[in-house]
Amino acid sequence: MKAKDVKAKTTDELNAELEQLAKEVFNLRFQKASGQLENTVRARQVRRDVARVLTFLNQKTRSAS
Repeated sequence: MKAKDVKAKTTDELNAELEQLAKEVFNLRFQKASGQLENTVRARQVRRDVARVLTFLNQKTRSAS
């Protein structure tokens, strides 16, 4: 996920994206614990996407107030 894609989304879309990413992080952690995780790089990418979404959510809430 690119930063410009995240920046173009609304707050509601970012919250929905954050929820989806949190579920994916959980599933990846579960796969890793059970030894079924094939793409280990995906976990790192998803965690960074979560951080990116949270950063833009914080920026949008600060600029709104």
